[in-house]
Amino acid sequence: MFQDLVARIGQQPNVAWRGRFADASIELRSGGESHYLHLDGDGIRLGAKRPDRDATLCLDASAADWGELIGAEPRPGLQSLSAMRRTGHLKVTGDHLAFYQNLMALERLFSLSRPRPEKAVTAPTEPTIEPIVGRYLNLAYQGRPHRIYFEEAGQGTPLICLHTAGSDGRQYREILNDEAITANYRVVVFDLPWHGKSSPPAGFQDEIYELTTDGYVAIVMAVKQALGLENPVIMGCSIGGRAVLHLALRHGKELRAVIGLQSALYAENKIDGEPDGMRSIHRPDIHGPELSGALMVGVIAPQSPATDCWETLWHYMQGGPGVFMGDLNYYFTDGDMRNGLTAGINTTECPVYLLTGEYDTSATPELSRQLAEEINATEFQVMKGMGHFPMSENPQAFRGYLLPMLNKISAQA
Repeated sequence: MFQDLVARIGQQPNVAWRGRFADASIELRSGGESHYLHLDGDGIRLGAKRPDRDATLCLDASAADWGELIGAEPRPGLQSLSAMRRTGHLKVTGDHLAFYQNLMALERLFSLSRPRPEKAVTAPTEPTIEPIVGRYLNLAYQGRPHRIYFEEAGQGTPLICLHTAGSDGRQYREILNDEAITANYRVVVFDLPWHGKSSPPAGFQDEIYELTTDGYVAIVMAVKQALGLENPVIMGCSIGGRAVLHLALRHGKELRAVIGLQSALYAENKIDGEPDGMRSIHRPDIHGPELSGALMVGVIAPQSPATDCWETLWHYMQGGPGVFMGDLNYYFTDGDMRNGLTAGINTTECPVYLLTGEYDTSATPELSRQLAEEINATEFQVMKGMGHFPMSENPQAFRGYLLPMLNKISAQA
């Protein structure tokens, strides 16, 4: 099965150049059989014969799991190499640094080469201008001047959207352009400080960025107040899906409702027993932005259209040094809610709606269901055929879940 895969994909220009700048011999093990993937000046090629050099690392999985990985529609947890590691279906031994250095090339071979649904992209017959308006908001945050970039579209009930760790507000482009949403909602999307077009504050070069619970809640409320957004709905994904819980806890009386996408009480920085986990993102001997994108392959559903999938990854491959890891301080540590705080969330006062993609190996459906039960969530649904980034990886499918939820919120007394 490996031979056909490498023959078809290994010489694709965007894959081959990654191999030519690498120097690795990777053993692909299945039961008692091994094949060897070579990445060197000749590109990427495969052989069944053990090479003279020692294998740089070994990727070990069952034949069934390998087959599912490269198949048309793998089960959740088998959609990528990093997803298989996280769910225990793939064992990586040897030089873990080499694994991360070559992860994008490996994912291009195995999971990103899988045929995905096509999305029609047509050039307009005449130039058009989208209804999205982008501006800068100057405000004081944590005692320092900040220039926060935000975009908005629509009218009606304010809907503030919070992006994921290491990315920015471009994830909500389809929401901002959806007339069925903007007819009743004023959608506002801002880039957190240090993200997207919200540059770090003066003096950032002398500090290490770390997102905290207090800081996250404070910036959302500061933007809300500065823009005069009364009684808004707040929707957040991933770290934003955690933040809406802290917002409901601390400011529920000021909010109409919150929507948590990929929400969970906690997340673990734990991969295959590896102590450093995702800290490898910011090693000086690894291309951090490309690794960030490669790791996110593991939480995207195989049903997501290639165009939307790659745009989601592109946002991750543009993040500033240390920013993704700084966000994960909140996601893994400071924002952990296994501390009884959720008992203070009043879903009668501030309804909490939860939507989780079935292919997310971080905030899994099981973890979201646990949260929903603990806080007596207003509503919880598992989104079929979606992963960690529903609003950007498969926006057309996502709106089928979101629109009925927004209509329910609009109907609230």
